[in-house]
Amino acid sequence: MDISVVIPLYNEEESLPELYQWIQRVMNENHFTYEVIFVNDGSTDHSWHVIDELSQKSACVKGIKFRRNYGKSPALYCGFKQAQGDVVITMDADLQDSPDEIPELYRMIMVDGYDLVSGYKQKRYDPLTKTIPTKLFNWTARKISGIKNLHDFNCGLKAYRSDVVKNIEVYGEMHRYIPYLAKNAGFTKIGEKVVHHQARKYGKSKFGINRFINGYLDLITLWFLSTFGRKPMHVFGFLGSIMFFIGFVAVVILGVDKLIALANHVPQRLITDSPYFYLALTMMIIGTQLFLAGFIGDLVSRSSSNRNDYQIEEVIRCEE
Repeated sequence: MDISVVIPLYNEEESLPELYQWIQRVMNENHFTYEVIFVNDGSTDHSWHVIDELSQKSACVKGIKFRRNYGKSPALYCGFKQAQGDVVITMDADLQDSPDEIPELYRMIMVDGYDLVSGYKQKRYDPLTKTIPTKLFNWTARKISGIKNLHDFNCGLKAYRSDVVKNIEVYGEMHRYIPYLAKNAGFTKIGEKVVHHQARKYGKSKFGINRFINGYLDLITLWFLSTFGRKPMHVFGFLGSIMFFIGFVAVVILGVDKLIALANHVPQRLITDSPYFYLALTMMIIGTQLFLAGFIGDLVSRSSSNRNDYQIEEVIRCEE
């Protein structure tokens, strides 16, 4: 099969028939073999009924129904598990992503050799309250991820080589950072294509301003896990050792200063009366806690079932 189109959705009953007809037309014009996987993320309208009707009319339509709303990342994860195409295309169900982009995305994967191609909505039909935070968010994501050529990490229209979606785990709200997840898994041929962004035709956006706050927190988590996930002692142990050492040196200086004063019969207040003593003691305590956190984290990491889960692309064996 050439293409699997994975479409997560939540309360999009009006747009689904039109979206599928559009996808069907594009696929037939380009003679692609394909499947369309609708993932109903706990919709409360008649979206699942529409998907069921579409599946009865076309064998290319498949559906996954969640009992409740879990979010876009779980929907993509389940869609990826079911996808059988050589190239997997993801798009939103609100008709803001154009299926006319599919042939070129497919070509960039199969001919140009990209592992992942992300859409870039250069001209957006969104209010400034959405576009300005999006630009700031994407700038931060580029800096932290090191993927300099992407301008729109959160664009729903993306194309993947099948190996990519089968070797990454999209969880929580990590759908925003699939290119970063792919890069960490060893898929470094990541490209971008300027795509057409259409104004929403039906309904309203399901995402609020809190997604930007959650997005930054998820980005920090992903950066930490990708950098220190298998070696937490390297960060916590290092920081703890530095803090403990500084606190210990400060206590020694206070003690030596007190001894010198006593030796010279110079009146001086008690060490415990000095605020520096408590600052130094606090640093030593925090340093010890950080060191122990790193040690415990290392123990957890070493006992993890995924500690030797490495991405192996190819193996050459000698014939006997």
